[in-house]
Amino acid sequence: MLQVAVLISGRGSNMKAILCSLADKEIPAEVAVVISNNPDAGGLDIAREFGVKTHVISSRGFDGTRCEYDMQIIKALKHNGITPSNGLVCLAGFMRILGTEFIREYKNRIINIHPSLLPAFPGLEAQRQAIEYGAKYSGCTVHFVDSGMDTGPIIVQAAVAVDKDDTQESLSRKILEQEHKIYPRAIRLLAEGRVRITGRRTTIQSHE
Repeated sequence: MLQVAVLISGRGSNMKAILCSLADKEIPAEVAVVISNNPDAGGLDIAREFGVKTHVISSRGFDGTRCEYDMQIIKALKHNGITPSNGLVCLAGFMRILGTEFIREYKNRIINIHPSLLPAFPGLEAQRQAIEYGAKYSGCTVHFVDSGMDTGPIIVQAAVAVDKDDTQESLSRKILEQEHKIYPRAIRLLAEGRVRITGRRTTIQSHE
């Protein structure tokens, strides 16, 4: 069974969607640990309510290098059975950039969700970018993490219309609703071994 770690920094709404899907037996995987760089993250309490082990590796006041911090996360992952061969690392509002050593160690085993239809509007405040650009549609993307900024191969996307009276807040709410649907879906596809990567492209295999 696929062993999952979820990395969070805040409220953990996408993490909760993942945990709810697991509780409903929708995904052949289990969340072994939730790791946060923020000891005050609201998502930690949610994880505990689901009976999931939590671990805090605070980045507050951390004066080491990014590599040194990442090595602490890698150590915690492996201690909880999340290995590069059987594990999956899900970034769910984790407000730190992972270093190249981390990404190399867990190649094609780290995924993230971004609030735009990548490759459009990478980086911060994607919803504001979409509105200011005049986009008619935006949405969200689950993708593999590589060394670029939201540039890894795309697994699943969902689109939403950008209405003329949308604000950054209202568009964010519409996109978040879709995020809660497609993140568990992407994890399920990976847990079932149905995602294949060829260069920058992914294909979803049908059930045998």
